Amino acid sequence: MNKTDNGLKDKVVGKVKEVEGKVTGDKIREAQGKAQQAKGKIKDKAKRLKEDLEH
Repeated sequence: MNKTDNGLKDKVVGKVKEVEGKVTGDKIREAQGKAQQAKGKIKDKAKRLKEDLEH
C-alpha cells in the first residue's frame, strides 16, 4: 500500500456511482457505489492501524 492510497479515490468514485444510481433509479449501481465507499473507508482504517503499529 503506497502513501497516497488512503481510500479517498474509492470513497469519491463510490459516491459518484451511488448518486448516479439514485438519479437513474439503478439500484445495482447505487449498491456498487455504497460498496466502493465502504472499501475506501476500510483502506483508511487499515492505513491508520498500520501507522499506529509502526509507531
